[in-house]
Amino acid sequence: MVAPLRIHSLETGTARVGLILNPLGGKARKRHSLIKQLLAEIPGIHQWIVTTAADFDASVKALIQAKIDWLIILGGDGTFQGILNRLYAWLPSEQWPVLTIIPGGTTNMTALDLGMRGTPDHILRRLKHYLQQPAPRPAPVLVERPVLCIEQTGREKIYGMFLGLGLIARGVKFSRSSIKQIGITGDIFTTLIVLRSLLGTFLGRPQPEWAPVQITIENETGSRREERYLLVLVSALEQLLMGIRPYWGNESAPLHVTFVRQYSKKFWCSILPLITGRGHNLKKEDGYVSYNTQVLELSLDDEYIVDGELFHASRQHGPLRISASGPITFLVL
Repeated sequence: MVAPLRIHSLETGTARVGLILNPLGGKARKRHSLIKQLLAEIPGIHQWIVTTAADFDASVKALIQAKIDWLIILGGDGTFQGILNRLYAWLPSEQWPVLTIIPGGTTNMTALDLGMRGTPDHILRRLKHYLQQPAPRPAPVLVERPVLCIEQTGREKIYGMFLGLGLIARGVKFSRSSIKQIGITGDIFTTLIVLRSLLGTFLGRPQPEWAPVQITIENETGSRREERYLLVLVSALEQLLMGIRPYWGNESAPLHVTFVRQYSKKFWCSILPLITGRGHNLKKEDGYVSYNTQVLELSLDDEYIVDGELFHASRQHGPLRISASGPITFLVL
């Protein structure tokens, strides 16, 4: 998907550079004045500010018209997903700019998985230094990741990096409530949400916010199996927030999938191997399944999340089909 001409333009100093900033993201909001000052010190790049859906539409259309070679996104997972879906909708993949994500949101799972480290202002200083280097100069580090393509009959396709069901979707829904206003971001915020979800599970409280998800899965032979799961995740990323890696499949395929069944055996003893990716000893008959795949189909009537954004699946539209698209190439500063 990477156009070699885009990389060449970076190396020769002729690239058209664009930056989209979401000032409402958790980390960006805390450093708004400093970010604004640093952006003013980086001349010659197109800049757009997005806070509404209309802003997202206008900025992506503008960067396409400007034929941007390198697009820098300063925002969180939701901001990246909003831009990603518009690029897929409006621009052939072979014409995409190369992408960089600066972690400026409340959760920044994709940026951290790519290896982007530091606060937004620190990374902007690295960007300024890179752009001030005389040509020829090497391009930043290239990293590739596949993308989830989520389809259901009668619905628009959704693209993203991570899909979660059950406890994950309940936790994300809670994270979007009034707790978001306390101003905590990053791993501390994620830890609070995870602890709250695990506590609810431990106490066995029957409220809907801890409810499992009921899913029908159809395998390659056409046989169907229905189960209730505590959580299900599908990821195109190599690691999630806090560096956890809750999948351990060995198949050579781009999507990582993990199922944890309701009332799985020895759940509390299994948490550590589960989140560290050392679940090879966890057994299918005990309720733990993880593998890599190119595509899977799930039938359900429930909420699911993609990169922190909530969606709803209904069986009346047929199964939710999740397949791999891409890969996309990112530049890491």
